[in-house]
Amino acid sequence: MMSQKKINPVLWVLLFSTFLLFNNNPAFAGVKSVKDELYEQIEIFSDALTAVQHDYVEEIQTKDVIYGALKGMLAALDPYSQFMDPDIFKELQVETEGEFGGLGIEITLRDNLLTIITPLDGTPADLAGLKSLDRIVKIDGEVTKDITLTEAVKKLRGKPGSEVTVTILRESEDEIKDYTIKRDIIQIQSVRRAEIIEDNTGYIKLTDFSEKTKSDLDKALEKLEKEGMDSLILDLRNNPGGLLVSSVETVSEFLPTGKLIVYTKGRDKRQNVEYRATGKTNFKNIPLIVLINGGSASASEIVAGAIQDHKRGIILGTKSFGKGSVQTVIPLRDGSALRLTTAKYYTPTGRTINEDGIKPDVLVEWIEPKDKNIETKKEKEENVFDHLKETETQKNIQDQQDKSAPQPEPTKQEEDKKKPDNQLRAALNLMRGIKIYKQQSEAPEKKE
Repeated sequence: MMSQKKINPVLWVLLFSTFLLFNNNPAFAGVKSVKDELYEQIEIFSDALTAVQHDYVEEIQTKDVIYGALKGMLAALDPYSQFMDPDIFKELQVETEGEFGGLGIEITLRDNLLTIITPLDGTPADLAGLKSLDRIVKIDGEVTKDITLTEAVKKLRGKPGSEVTVTILRESEDEIKDYTIKRDIIQIQSVRRAEIIEDNTGYIKLTDFSEKTKSDLDKALEKLEKEGMDSLILDLRNNPGGLLVSSVETVSEFLPTGKLIVYTKGRDKRQNVEYRATGKTNFKNIPLIVLINGGSASASEIVAGAIQDHKRGIILGTKSFGKGSVQTVIPLRDGSALRLTTAKYYTPTGRTINEDGIKPDVLVEWIEPKDKNIETKKEKEENVFDHLKETETQKNIQDQQDKSAPQPEPTKQEEDKKKPDNQLRAALNLMRGIKIYKQQSEAPEKKE
């Protein structure tokens, strides 16, 4: 005969007390309702999965359906959260040997459209004429609807020297145009330019925020100081961001130690972190103007927001991109992973960066530099109609001609970029006024 073990009476009391506590304590009411709702929704998902397995026209792999559901679930949250299958996650983790070619663009999903945050200076995308906020509607003829960021990056990069055709919708010009671009090795220098440009005003062009940014910026500031710099224009236009710590180190060059630079806030209290200025600096009082535009994102917006909130300098240009969220990668048991938005960035005064961006103190719209080779508006319109009349065969011939056409010399374009554009010219004029006002305010009063 099998014996039955009796439960200890004390254990019965403990179990019954826990049951009463859970059901009657208001503190657990929310937990219970959330769990009940979750179980109900999971049952709906289970019913749908069962229907697909039994009734779909073709036999399907359960893993494929689950992965598809996870992709949809993360995509429904925000443009930066996504599900990565094991292959894609591994590709992001592994330091790949050899060289990969790219176009030199930072991309995101905005309004469910693949959008260029900015083309990086001097890269193939920049030289080809791609611009911030351009929409990529096709990659090599394939429509980008419902594409993930990881999938887009995979399609855009390839062997150096190979070509990729991106179809661009530029809403400001209300046109769709193909760009065939040759991939190249993308080498980014944090400090693109550092020089005295006028009246002892220093100019530093920061292209990203990487591990080398602090050391490169320190060298640039030291160099300009020796050359007699008495004011500074920091150019963050088309800077897509990078490392948070690098942006904090950059702002620390211009703010007193201990000043709040940025803070993150999420539902999990562990995501609530403050970042303050650290270290000593010789540049906390130097007149400062920061240039931004629609291609300034993430870490660039942290820098501009902190300078603006502390009234440490003047922000000039156009509104920044508005990318101010923190993503955390969470590995899953089968080698896949979630990239999940877990917090948002806030400026020292509590302004949210995400989607809102940083609005400049002085709004100066960009004016395209005049070029003798630029077509007139009438010529462009005629070309558009000519393009519409082309047959598919003629279009293919034209594409081949475009590919074989000589590309403009990068060195010439780089020289052109050193000439002050209208926004930089506005900053120089404003800086001249600031210095005149400062001199007058510091001058001793004359006794009459």
